[in-house]
This record gives sequence, structure tokens and C-alpha cells, in this order.
Amino acid sequence: MRTGSGSDGIERMEAFFRGFAYDPHRHDTYALGLTLSGVQSFDYRGSRRDSLSGHAIVLHPDELHNGRAGIPEGFSYRMLYVEPRLIREAMGGQGRALPFVSTAVSQDVRLVRAVAHALRDLDAPLDEIAAEDVLLPLAEALLALDPSAARPTGHLLDRPAAERARQYLDAHRDEVVASRELEAIAGLDRFTLARHFRGCFGTSPYNYLVMRRLQRARRLLLGGTSLVEVAMACGFADQSHLTRQFRRAYGVPPGRWRALQRG
Repeated sequence: MRTGSGSDGIERMEAFFRGFAYDPHRHDTYALGLTLSGVQSFDYRGSRRDSLSGHAIVLHPDELHNGRAGIPEGFSYRMLYVEPRLIREAMGGQGRALPFVSTAVSQDVRLVRAVAHALRDLDAPLDEIAAEDVLLPLAEALLALDPSAARPTGHLLDRPAAERARQYLDAHRDEVVASRELEAIAGLDRFTLARHFRGCFGTSPYNYLVMRRLQRARRLLLGGTSLVEVAMACGFADQSHLTRQFRRAYGVPPGRWRALQRG
């Protein structure tokens, strides 16, 4: 497994696996990939999906999936993880739903081209202008595959309120955040906020907070910090809590994830 360059809200990676790859897990981002060789198999929305070389993969935030090789020779692939807020910004306008592509594996020329462009050079710096060059084709390709996302939803999302809550969670990711704090920041009751937050960012405020903690945990793990210290530094109750949440988010325990990075 190799991690490429990224930017705020964008991560890129490349990996090769034989046999088992990932346990069932879910991200709070769009996961957009390109199979490079072999057969990339996974279970998604109740059925098995198989991606061959040159096929694009698009997984929606908060959708459970796993991963394994579909043939003994294994598979290689590249993946791009994009926070939903960036897709929404690239879409422009208000009151639109996040695009949802249920097929998961696609040969759509526009999508394949956009994903391949985003993953073309993993080591090239992804500065602000380069990120925009990646995001706009992706958003346009996703909208083309889900044109209903461009239609008015019947009610406007309170994006400023959801954004205030998101920024507060970013700033307090290592702390216990109470619902009343988010209500005060957003100016909405907790259930209304949860609906607007999911509409804007594709996940719940709680899961968003957990994923921000796990992002920091990954950085500390790569730096050689022990699991116990990582758990304490990132707001988890203990090492077991960290391990459970890590596996739920990435499909492998933190120790195996760190070993894969070093391999």
C-alpha cells in the first residue's frame, strides 16, 4: 500500500492485494477508484461487485463495503477519497442532493476519465488549483450519472448552520462534544441539524467526529506512536475503542494498517 499526495479533504492511495483485503467498513467520504489489474471484488448494497482493469469504482459515503481479490493472482488499484463538502462545492448552487451512483462499478467514459485524471500522478503536489482541476470533472461526472441530484429537493439545506457545526467538530475533535454545544453553534435542534448535516456532508455529526479522530490517529501511527498513546491523544476511551473504530472505518485493525504502509 502506498499513500500519495493529497490536500484538505482529499486523500489518494495505491495498493495491491491477493486474497483478503478489507473487512466490512464504511467511509464518510466518496471513495472513487480505478482498477489497474486483476479483479477487484467487494460486496456493496446487497450484492457482489467485480471491477476489472480500466473500470471505475464509486462508493457513496456511509455505505458498507469490504474488499478482496476476485482471482488468485490478486488485483491492484488506485483510490481517491473526497470529502462530500468538496463535491458539493464543485457542484455549485444550493438545495441539491449529493450525487448517488448505485452501480458502484462503472465503465462510463466520463467517470473513468475523471477518476483516471485525479489519480494519474500520485506523487505530484495537489495544491489548491490542482485540487480544483480534479474536483470539477469528478462532480460533473457524478452529476451526469445521477441527474436527479441537480433538481431542487423541495427544501433548502441550511448549509451555513451545518458548516458551523462541521468547523466546531474539526476544532474539538479530541474532546467530548455534547449535542447542546452543536445546537448552540448551529442554531438548530439536534435532529434538524443531523438531517441538514447528512444532506451536506453525507454522514452524521458523530461519525464525522470519529473520522476526524481516526485521521489524526493514522498520522500518529505512521510516526511510530504506540496504540495506547494514539488512543489517549485522539479522544478514544482506550486502545480497544480505537481498534474497534479503526477497523469499522478502514476494514483492518490499526496494527495491520501500519504494517501495510511500511510494506
